[in-house]
Amino acid sequence: MGPDDWLTWRALRLAALAEAPEAFHSRLEDWLGTGEQEWRERLAAPGRYLVADVEGKPCGQVVAIPPDPDGTADLIALWVAPYARGRGTADALVDAVLDCAAGWGASRLALHVVVGNDRAAAFYRRLGFADLGPIERPDGITEHRMERAVRRA
Repeated sequence: MGPDDWLTWRALRLAALAEAPEAFHSRLEDWLGTGEQEWRERLAAPGRYLVADVEGKPCGQVVAIPPDPDGTADLIALWVAPYARGRGTADALVDAVLDCAAGWGASRLALHVVVGNDRAAAFYRRLGFADLGPIERPDGITEHRMERAVRRA
């Protein structure tokens, strides 16, 4: 996804925040007033904005963040629409992020799961992510940092 794909990304992001507000740090209200230019700028920022589709309809999103100096890339904002769950969509999005991370030369992939989002934590454990323990964010949200090795091509 790039700046010209902002309408697709916007629709998915707003759907994610509306359907699963407890899973994200952002709130739907914070994104509703965002104009076209802000969406375009976000999609032009470093990182890789990826979208999955089922039968030609966008149904999931994730962001891959390039590695830090220690070689750890990040996965953020993963969401799959309810109608596309159970079809391997989330697995495919994580695989795509792992491919990006490998292409960037990252050795690790990290993510954070809000405490209480047990379904997401179990999903990531199934994919080989280890729970490194809880982290208290400055905004009062507690989350678990999870990491796994990036497979090399």
